Amino acid sequence: MTFTAMQTMALIIVALSAIKIIVLLTKPKAWVSVFKAVYRKPSVTTIVFLVLSVIVLNYLLKEITIVQIFAVMLFFALLTGLTVASAYSKDVVQMATKLLKDKNMIKKAWLAILIWTVLIIWALKELFM
Repeated sequence: MTFTAMQTMALIIVALSAIKIIVLLTKPKAWVSVFKAVYRKPSVTTIVFLVLSVIVLNYLLKEITIVQIFAVMLFFALLTGLTVASAYSKDVVQMATKLLKDKNMIKKAWLAILIWTVLIIWALKELFM
């Protein structure tokens, strides 16, 4: 069976999600090790995530539009919100409060803010032009 790029990306997220759920159900502390390994070197992680994001976006745009991508992001945000609201709302509020007290938050998040701004403008342009 040959998969398209979109099907391959879906298979990757299905596999990663299934592995995460299995690990969380059987050895939850092992997930901390994975999390620490991924975020141990934030500059490397940032570059890897940025490169992978550009690659995935490039493949997605061959089959769907930026507007459709934003619609999927809404779905994902709602599922994430469901998880946070049902189990971790107090922790997330504390983390958000801590982050917003950081006077260097904008400087630290400049790349993400720039990327989100460009994507938002792009989606708005597609929606209204």
